[in-house]
Amino acid sequence: MLKYTEDHEWLKQDGEEIVVGITAHASEQLGDVVFIDLPEVGREVEAGEEIVVIESVKAASDISAPIAGVITAVNEALSDTPGQVNDDAMAAWFFRIKPAAGTDLSGFLDDAGYQALIG
Repeated sequence: MLKYTEDHEWLKQDGEEIVVGITAHASEQLGDVVFIDLPEVGREVEAGEEIVVIESVKAASDISAPIAGVITAVNEALSDTPGQVNDDAMAAWFFRIKPAAGTDLSGFLDDAGYQALIG
């Protein structure tokens, strides 16, 4: 089941990890993505900490960690071909994170809540 942030990130539970990317809406707003700087594997992050830089032909944006935890993997393919985000934002995940103890995803938006947010 997917969850969403108000900052247009999607989160998907995969075993003990959470996979994180940006939504198709965010991808459309950014335009053609030309560069993505991903966090280092093993980095411990706090919720709200800016950990990804994404640049498009329109703007540069920071993506924050939606939850606290440790980065367990990054999608290296995005470094070489950042346009994958425009091709299929839901398949072009950015990083996997092992959540800190006690992390609860229930406070994030479900699909209906996210659709209401983007109108």
